[in-house]
Amino acid sequence: MTSVTNTSSPSELGRQPTEGVHKTTDGGTRHAQPSLSLGMIGNCAFSALVDSRGRIVWSCMPRFDGDPVFNALLDPSENGGHFSIEIEDFQSSSQWYEPNTAVLRTRVTDIHGNCLEITDFAPRFFRLGRYFRPITLVRRIRPVRGAPRVRVVVAPRFDWGRKVPEVTRGSSHVRFIGDNMTLRMTTDAPLAYVLSHTPFLVTRSHNFILGPDETLNHGVEETARDFEQETTSYWRIWTRRLAVPREWQDAVIRAAITLKMSLYEETGAIVAAMTTSIPEAPGSGRNWDYRYCWLRDAFFVVRALNSLSEVGTMEDYLRWLSNVVMQSQDGHIQPLYGIGLERELPECIFDHLPGYRGMGPVRVGNQAQEHFQHDVYGNIVLGAAQAFHDHRLLHRGGPAEFRRLEEVGEQAVKVFGTPDAGMWELRTRARVHTSSALMSWAACDRIAKVAEKLALQSRADYWHDHANRMKERILAESWNESRQRSPRASGGANSTRACC
Repeated sequence: MTSVTNTSSPSELGRQPTEGVHKTTDGGTRHAQPSLSLGMIGNCAFSALVDSRGRIVWSCMPRFDGDPVFNALLDPSENGGHFSIEIEDFQSSSQWYEPNTAVLRTRVTDIHGNCLEITDFAPRFFRLGRYFRPITLVRRIRPVRGAPRVRVVVAPRFDWGRKVPEVTRGSSHVRFIGDNMTLRMTTDAPLAYVLSHTPFLVTRSHNFILGPDETLNHGVEETARDFEQETTSYWRIWTRRLAVPREWQDAVIRAAITLKMSLYEETGAIVAAMTTSIPEAPGSGRNWDYRYCWLRDAFFVVRALNSLSEVGTMEDYLRWLSNVVMQSQDGHIQPLYGIGLERELPECIFDHLPGYRGMGPVRVGNQAQEHFQHDVYGNIVLGAAQAFHDHRLLHRGGPAEFRRLEEVGEQAVKVFGTPDAGMWELRTRARVHTSSALMSWAACDRIAKVAEKLALQSRADYWHDHANRMKERILAESWNESRQRSPRASGGANSTRACC
């Protein structure tokens, strides 16, 4: 999945958008071919993907791994779910983020020069002593030039696109009723036009708030405006605290915001991606569901954000990681879990969905949860070790946490040098992977350093001894002197893919 990464905004009427703005031009077909050029909005509870023409084509509710109520990314036909604001006689579009925020803006222009701006975001800000992050999408539109004529189509689907919800209307809202979920959209746009998909002239601003079946405390315009101001302020304060390099600041900030939105704050899990079944290569069939928390990937996210002095995500993740370790059975820890600590993620195929650009299958769940991937123990220790060294953390590691860390280390010792699926998640064979062996060494080495920090010298000696023996064996068995590199797996001297 690719997000729009620009941070510039277009200049005022009659002038060209500034450099870096994502622009598209096509023939104006109503159902455009799905694309991975997408903007992501989210609030650390759920997310949505918006295409270059302002259509929400993917959003799972009530959480990242939930039912995609908007699934046009995998089914662009009339059967797919989407939330579209379509300008008549479309000619071109530009898209950018409000600088240093997760507030996305899209401008669409018709062949007559009329222009409409769409603002999309998921509310997130601090209120009443906690982070307010409702399962709510806010869409605001305003005419930029002329009087654009638009068609609004709000077409959620339930049960992975198999069920069209029952629709009821009130004076200023529409309810979409399913068996397990009811959504309410409140708007100040003409409901008669919205429900009938009738194009209408936009001569003033309109607001759409889609979320739980609850009444707003204030008017829709006031609520949308307040949410946008508060959300913009939250993200700007958050990015202002980042320690960014002098060069590539916009790209680094955009990447940091995207990684932050991958956090499921309620539990501390970090999802590998927002989507499922995007092919690794066209027509390959390697379409996997990545809406879960891989311990390896999550560690990389935490390390990246921590390098920018953003420790809040690390604290949330360490909370989740502690729960993973506590519920492990016989020391074995899976390479991934559901964001609510689910151990079972049965993989199945949904044949009724065509898949991204027709390239199925569409998979839900991930069989990799059954794998033995021995590098996971090193990733856990590397992620948790900082809790013992970083004085900025509110909850630093102590003797109790160290004992749990040692349990992980003992498992790393137990599996060292034994075959596994490896970081490549091989489904049909197991090998003694160099990367897994290295991560077992890293686990023992870091635990030894933590023991020294806690003045537990006997335990430090114990773990240093394990680390040294592992190092000697790795150098003896997993180093190709003639090629000056370590192969992917022990005994793989002829391997053409070096691990390190």
